[in-house]
Amino acid sequence: MRIHDWTALAAVLALIAAPVLAVRADLAVGAALVVLAAALAVLTRYFSLKRPGPLPYVLRWTLLLPRKSTSPDRLLAVLRPKRGERILEVGPGVGLHAVKVAAALVPDGSLDAIDVQQAMLNDVMRRAVAARLENVNVRRASAARIPFPDATFDAAYLISVLGEVTNGGKALTEIRRVLKPGGRLVVGEAMLDPDNVRLGALTRCAEEAGFRLDRKLGGSLSYLARFRCA
Repeated sequence: MRIHDWTALAAVLALIAAPVLAVRADLAVGAALVVLAAALAVLTRYFSLKRPGPLPYVLRWTLLLPRKSTSPDRLLAVLRPKRGERILEVGPGVGLHAVKVAAALVPDGSLDAIDVQQAMLNDVMRRAVAARLENVNVRRASAARIPFPDATFDAAYLISVLGEVTNGGKALTEIRRVLKPGGRLVVGEAMLDPDNVRLGALTRCAEEAGFRLDRKLGGSLSYLARFRCA
């Protein structure tokens, strides 16, 4: 696992133990654990920024935890997929969003998903098969080098992924390349994700890659932001 996965786990355990020990042992011990959890949270964010990397497959269960701000239904409301479109998902995880988007594209549209971990892509396909969707295609690839020609897709999206990419700016430039003129990009971030990218930083980076902010749901830490090719 990544270093900040371990520090995040330790922070959560410290927060869980703090009230228990404060009641059963000593208030000072509980307070010390709260301080420890805060310090671990700072370390988690530091290592997330310094050593970004994909969520390990062993932690895929965390993707099943409710994230209202970036839920599949909210994504559909912002992305607005249309029948017949071809859409790209970068970093699909276990496929929670992929299934919803692909279903909105039938009968003649398709969803392509890329990820650096084949195990994640296998989970995506299992969900697609279970949902009887035949318009989902997966390919192992990096966001920094997307294996599709220029102007291939009508839209693209990333949910809690950009902060895990070593060079987020390069990834956005690549996505801009494979989008058609006027294409749209949706980026979603959840506040409790240690790899969270703040909206201000995202907007600046997206503008440098050739996008302009078009619509936003949520605040600066938990949001879905839609961009258009400038």
